[in-house]
Amino acid sequence: MRLGRIGAPGAETPVVIDQAGATFVLTALTADIDGAFLASGGIDRVREALVEGSLPTVDTAGLRVGAPLARPGKVVCVGLNYRDHAAETGAAVPERPVVFMKDPSTVVGPYDRVLIPRGSVKTDWEVELAVVIGREARYLASPAEAGACIAGYTISNDVSEREFQLEYSAQWDLGKSCETFNPLGPWLVTSDEIADPQSLGLRLAVNGEVRQDGDTKNMIFEVAYLVWYLSQYMVLRPGDVINTGTPAGVALGLPGTPYLREGDTVELSIDGLGTQRQTFINA
Repeated sequence: MRLGRIGAPGAETPVVIDQAGATFVLTALTADIDGAFLASGGIDRVREALVEGSLPTVDTAGLRVGAPLARPGKVVCVGLNYRDHAAETGAAVPERPVVFMKDPSTVVGPYDRVLIPRGSVKTDWEVELAVVIGREARYLASPAEAGACIAGYTISNDVSEREFQLEYSAQWDLGKSCETFNPLGPWLVTSDEIADPQSLGLRLAVNGEVRQDGDTKNMIFEVAYLVWYLSQYMVLRPGDVINTGTPAGVALGLPGTPYLREGDTVELSIDGLGTQRQTFINA
């Protein structure tokens, strides 16, 4: 299934898209797609309602697509998780996952405009596979237990301001948590739809020019390992998001460092998860 939210910011309606492409309203089952919905078996309830045929359809033409998850509890990010990306930035391949946090309020819809911060000269893009937690993960015994804790997957653009991130502080937070810096979506694709999260192509283009073309098989630390690893240091709860890293091709590592400017358009896609598209404007 593909779960999503449509409508104006702050007033989104939860929906599900079935395998035939029809869209159904979920308001009879839940007020929103959030941590409480996932923790209470919401995905199973939606699946049962689809089989029963009890959900009303909705015409989504002309409606905004919001982030598929409302109010993530936390957004946990993994840096330098592809060897080619580490190389292009001049960083050593990490022996342990590089972990940082991103303000959950940065999450916006997949087609919303993204704000280039005031004073920014190095706003950058990062296409990433995002993992959505559906069941509490606390001190998992092994990566083999991780799959049962994953509700599904979606696309994340881990937008970054490199000067803020790398030059203004020893921490990365300043360059990662600017307003609108985490477009998410379009859909939360349930984990049963993704046979192997380590076999997904990721692509990103800026103004129609391909900049990133990678594959999750090239992750240094795979999805199951990341969920297990993080559970040793924090409790992952339903509705949390993990951004799992980006392949090579970011502006920071390209000749001439072609950072984003007002009017630039970025388009992202991941196999089986759909496509995002954002226009960048000055804040």
